[in-house]
Amino acid sequence: MDLLDFEQAELYFDEPLAPEISDLIVLAAANYGSEKAESMLLRASFLAPRHLTVLVALYRYYFYQHRLEDALLVAESTLAVAGERLEFPDTWAYLCEANVGAGVMRSMGMVRFYLMVLKATGYIHLRLGNLATGQAMLEKLVELDSHDRIGGKALLEVVYQSTVNDETKERGRKWTN
Repeated sequence: MDLLDFEQAELYFDEPLAPEISDLIVLAAANYGSEKAESMLLRASFLAPRHLTVLVALYRYYFYQHRLEDALLVAESTLAVAGERLEFPDTWAYLCEANVGAGVMRSMGMVRFYLMVLKATGYIHLRLGNLATGQAMLEKLVELDSHDRIGGKALLEVVYQSTVNDETKERGRKWTN
């Protein structure tokens, strides 16, 4: 399966959104950087807590504000919502190729979206110092995306290289002490 096949793929932002909620997101973008923006996005989230467009807008706001803990909470919620729609296991760690194949039959676009959110969530875990969780998420992504269409391999290589460098430095410290 090719995760770059966009033919007939409905994407999360194609889903209808109530005008009131759409207006809140547009106003939040216009007020980016102010406290108003966050309150507008939180109001949109209150009105449509499981709408992926709202979740993505809130995630981006927190991520670009460098509020990674908040972004992580939203990313994990987004994984849960997308996973539920695809009838994936409740926990990403139990996801297997058969689940992805069945998910593709429901929505290729939603599977691609789920895997991108898995990558983003793994990345945030790494940034927050949750190295084991971040690495495990990226390893799951690479396992499921054998053609590396989502781009997890390069990020995972950075993790592996960092681990090797840290171990080498630690061995050097032991020899010099």
